[in-house]
Amino acid sequence: MIPIHDEIKARRVPYVNYILIVINVVVFIFEFMSGPRLEALITEYALVPAQLTAGLDLGDMRSILTSMFLHASWMHLLGNMLYLWIFGDNVEDRIGHFWYLLFYLAGGFVAAFAHWAVNPASSIPTVGASGAIAAVLGAYLILYPRARVYTFIPIGFFVRLQLLPASAVLLLWFILQIFNGVLTLGAEDVGGTAFWAHIGGFLFGVLVGFLTKPRNVDRPARQWSQIG
Repeated sequence: MIPIHDEIKARRVPYVNYILIVINVVVFIFEFMSGPRLEALITEYALVPAQLTAGLDLGDMRSILTSMFLHASWMHLLGNMLYLWIFGDNVEDRIGHFWYLLFYLAGGFVAAFAHWAVNPASSIPTVGASGAIAAVLGAYLILYPRARVYTFIPIGFFVRLQLLPASAVLLLWFILQIFNGVLTLGAEDVGGTAFWAHIGGFLFGVLVGFLTKPRNVDRPARQWSQIG
């Protein structure tokens, strides 16, 4: 299934979400243009779990941050940005611009440490915004449980556009992450998709969603600054 857009229109311009998308695209263009220097760039700025295991320092914290804005391919970038475009604006609208930025970055860090916890000896560089975006998906699931999403569904050789509950789309996505993540347990130096980063980020987003969700759904959404 490929989600295209949801039915909920943000009440204010989600400029933080737009800026995050632009930064990811610009960084990838820089990667693409780096040519033979790409390998050295990835080595320096990607997250390597084994380096965290050897001892956490400021350089490792920087690598976690920079790895969130690197991508392995155009498809990797476009897939992540599509999900961020669809779901990020509404989460930003609900919790506010400043808190959304902090939440997004925190989600990326939580996802990175979840990936490290399951793969502490891995020397494979990890890149991508999907851990932070997974946090956005988790928060969206809790904050907008009745939302619906226009989704492309492949049926044989044909593709059908269907309006589906966002909860169904996001829960199916999460179940797939758990299924694939369990398959990687016990394997040595597993490359490819960092499923446990997705799982950790998503669960963090669910927690934040519960903490920021208004107790009375008929009242306007509260900002994080109002939670004491």
